[in-house]
Amino acid sequence: MSTLHDLVIIGSGPAGWTAAIYAARANLSPIVYSGVPKQNPAPVLPGGQLMLTTEVENYPGFPDGVTGPEMMQMFQKQAERFGTKVHQLDVDKVDFSERPFTLHLSNRETVKARAVIIATGATANWLGLDNELRLAQIGGGVSACAVCDGALPHFRGKHLAVVGGGDTAMEEAHYLAKFASKVTVIHRRDEFRASKVMQERFLSQPNAAVRWNAVVTEVLGDDMITAVRLRDTQTGEESEMEVAGLFLAIGHTPATAFLRDSGLDFDDAGYIRLPTRSSRTNIEGVFAAGDVADHEYRQAVTAAGMGCQAALDAERWLAEQPQEHPQTQTA
Repeated sequence: MSTLHDLVIIGSGPAGWTAAIYAARANLSPIVYSGVPKQNPAPVLPGGQLMLTTEVENYPGFPDGVTGPEMMQMFQKQAERFGTKVHQLDVDKVDFSERPFTLHLSNRETVKARAVIIATGATANWLGLDNELRLAQIGGGVSACAVCDGALPHFRGKHLAVVGGGDTAMEEAHYLAKFASKVTVIHRRDEFRASKVMQERFLSQPNAAVRWNAVVTEVLGDDMITAVRLRDTQTGEESEMEVAGLFLAIGHTPATAFLRDSGLDFDDAGYIRLPTRSSRTNIEGVFAAGDVADHEYRQAVTAAGMGCQAALDAERWLAEQPQEHPQTQTA
C-alpha cells in the first residue's frame, strides 16, 4: 500500500521551498521530503548549502542581511503556512518507468506521485580538513562561494586565497580581486586547466598572485582563519601563508546519486539536463529546479526562481492530465 500525492518535492533548499510555496498556493497539497542530515565530508543538511552560510547579503528583501539557516527557516514556515507537509526523510530510489511514479523512502516506505519536482541541489567539494570545515560552519573566513561571501566586510582589503585551477577558480579569484588587497590562487600543478581567456582575465589584475605546485594541508585559526599550511607537491617542503580568507573552488557534486537508472538525462558533470528553458526533464511529469540542474549560477535567488518555474510547470502539466485518482489517497 502506498500513499498517492499529486505532487512530491524532493529537496529543501531555496528551490524546493519556493516550489512548495507556489504549489501549495495552487492547492496541489505538496509533500516535501527535506532530507536527513549527513556528513560528506562537510555537513549536508536539510535546507541545502545555505545552512552553512552565516551571512547572506545579496538576497533581495533583506537589506540588513540574514543568516542562511534563518532564511531557510522562513522559507519553510511560509511553505507550511499554505499547507505544505514536510517529512525529514531521504528519497533513496525512484521508479519513473510508469505513472504514478514510485518513490522509495529512507524509512523503507514507498509513496506514489503523479508529478515530482527534484530540488536536491549540489554540494561543494571540500578538502576535508577538520579546521577548514569547522571554520566554514561558524563563518570563520572559509567559503566555497566567492560570489556569495567575497564582498563581506571582513574580506575587504585583505589577502585572500583561492584553491583550484579551473575556470571556476579563475572566475572566483577575479571576483575577489575587486575587494581584496591580494588574491593568491593555490594550485597543485604548474599550470592551470582553466581556459586561456579565464586565466588572463585573473592574471591581468594587479593584485593577482599564484602559488604553483602547492596543496593546503592545514587551515589555521580559532574564530577566524589566520593562515594556511602548504606543502610543495614537488619537494615536499612545508610553509605557511597568512590569509584572511580561503575560498574553495574545486567543483561541486550534484545530489543525483539516488536517481541512477531513473531514465533521467544528465549532462557530463552529472547535473540533470533540462531540454528547454522550462523545468521539464526528459520524463513527462518530472521537473527539476535549482543547483541540481544548474552548474552555471548556483545562487539562492536563481534557485528560488527555478523553484517557482517548476511549480508552475507542474501545476500546468497536472491540469492537462486525466484525474484518475482523488488527491492524496491510498493506492
